[in-house]
Formats: sequence, C-alpha cells, structure tokens
Amino acid sequence: MSAAKVLNLALQGGGAHGAFTWGVLDALLEDDRIDIRAISGSSAGAMNAVALAEGMSEGGREGARQQLRAFWTRIADGARYSPIQRTLADRLFGLWDIEQTPGFLWFEWMTRVASPYETNPLDLNPLRDVLQAEIDFDKVRRCTRTQLFIAATNVHTGRVTIFDQTKLTAEHVLASACLPSLFQAIEIDGVPYWDGGYTGNPALFPLFQANDSRDLLIVQITRMIRKELPKTARAIENRLNEITFNAPLLAEYRAIEFVQRLLEENRVPAARYRHLLLHRIDADKALGDLAASSKVNAEKGFIELLFTRGRKAGESWLAKNFDAIGRESTFDIAALLRSAKG
Repeated sequence: MSAAKVLNLALQGGGAHGAFTWGVLDALLEDDRIDIRAISGSSAGAMNAVALAEGMSEGGREGARQQLRAFWTRIADGARYSPIQRTLADRLFGLWDIEQTPGFLWFEWMTRVASPYETNPLDLNPLRDVLQAEIDFDKVRRCTRTQLFIAATNVHTGRVTIFDQTKLTAEHVLASACLPSLFQAIEIDGVPYWDGGYTGNPALFPLFQANDSRDLLIVQITRMIRKELPKTARAIENRLNEITFNAPLLAEYRAIEFVQRLLEENRVPAARYRHLLLHRIDADKALGDLAASSKVNAEKGFIELLFTRGRKAGESWLAKNFDAIGRESTFDIAALLRSAKG
C-alpha cells in the first residue's frame, strides 16, 4: 500500500456549528490514506483540534475519532441544562433556530445592556467544565503525530497570538473561544485574550512551514458570500458578525493569492516562498438553512445532524479531490476573491 497523503488542516470557529467540522474530521480520520500532520484552529476549531490530538496521542486515528465523539457528546449533555431551549412548536416542526425563544431573546438583550463582568462576576464558563472533564492536556502536549496551533486575540494589542502546543492548557483553548459579550477575558501570564476568530479564523500562516507538506485544507463554517441584503436589526448584526469573523481569513487569502501569483511569474525566489496546494470544505450549502442563532444550540439531536452533514461533506470532498492531494490545488482563491468583490 502507498504511503498516506499528508494534509495540514485549518479549522474555523463557529460555536455549535463546530460539530460540522467534527463530521469532516471523522471522515478524514477514517480514511487511512490521509495523514493529518498539523492543525491550526480558533474557537470551536481549537476545541476540535485538542480533542483530536488527545485521542491521537495514544489511540491513533481511531482514538481521535472516539475522543471527538466523547467531547461533543459532553457538550450536548451540558446543553440539556441550558436556559436557551427550543420551543415546543420548534420541536414539532423540526426547526433548529432558536432566535424566537424566550431564553435566546433574554440572552440577546442582556449581552447588549451589560457585560459579563456584571452578569457573570464569578466567571462561570461551561466550556471550562467540559474541557477539564473531557480533555487530558498532558496527552495533548505529548502528541507528536499532529502538531497544533491555537489562535487567540491579544486584547491589549489587537493582534493574533498563536499558542504553542508544548505549553497548551484548557485556559489557552478558552482564550481562543472567549466571546467578550459572554465571558470575561481569559488572562494568561497577565495578558487578557478574546476569541481568536477576531484576528485568525483560522490562522493559516503557522501551517506554511509546519512540515514538508504543501497541502492545506481549510474547513470554513462561517458564511462568506450572501446575495440578500439584511434589513432587520438582527439580520444586520448577524451579517456584521460573519464579515468580522471572516475578515482575517479573507486577508490571508489575499496574501496567499498575491504570493502564489508572484511565484508563477517567477518574480520571487521559489527557494524562499513555498507554492501551496490549497483545498477548502465550506459549509455554505450544508448549513445554509440555519440561522446564526443555531450556533448556540448544542442539543444532542442538532449536534448529530451537524456531524452527519459534516461527515457527508468530508466524504464528498475525499471522493472528488483525493487524487489532487500533493499534485494541485482544488480551491481557486483568485475566483473566490473576484466573487467577493461583488
């Protein structure tokens, strides 16, 4: 049997929609023709990354699959006690969006009029409980098969910080997933951090020289292109959030496209700059029927639905693009940037 093809992964954040990425990872891990060598992740992407690394450290790819399922099962179990729940009508009609539920409306109002320092002075964070209960960070730090890069935003400088896997703890992952409207900033060595999505969602640059592989697969779960004009206050805010959380990734896309073009024109030394082979799985179609409010819906049935859709997307991408790995890009950044111009 030929050697497995090496992929480096970049995993975007997106709340409960990170379960879609879990499904993609499950498909990649099940295929022994794929070797996941490095992962860059933010927020939910960072959580998927540490769960994978913990399982991989002792159980290989099957251990990683099991640990990812255990992690998301724990997330879903905790959601049973959330004050934000679907209404009876939502359940009867099979709707997963929760923006009209009393719990979500109260939650939305509170985040607009008060900070988490006022509403949550004890700094309670259910994600901290899940990480501490489910992830053994000693195993994550010892994982040599898959290298991790976790992004967070330095509140003081407004710049991205990439945390080193060798020192990774639950606090680093919480920093990567710290939405400032919900949680107090996570302080590490006296420096406060917010969600990595603001500055690197996910950060691609740590993967450029991580290993010998030129193949980079981006799993993008925050919608980039929308043709409809948002007109309600909530729709405008949701679209602003999508633009904000995609902005750093779009900036890296532009930089990569520029360098790739210079390489093709022999205007920069090939010995200094690597010609990347880029791939992308985006969730625009798979999650297109879901409103932004569903990102905070972590009930078991919804998590499994997202997993199933992600798994299908991963299988479809492998079936269509496996032969291209190591040979050519399957993601045309230039075409996406042209479409982004409108």
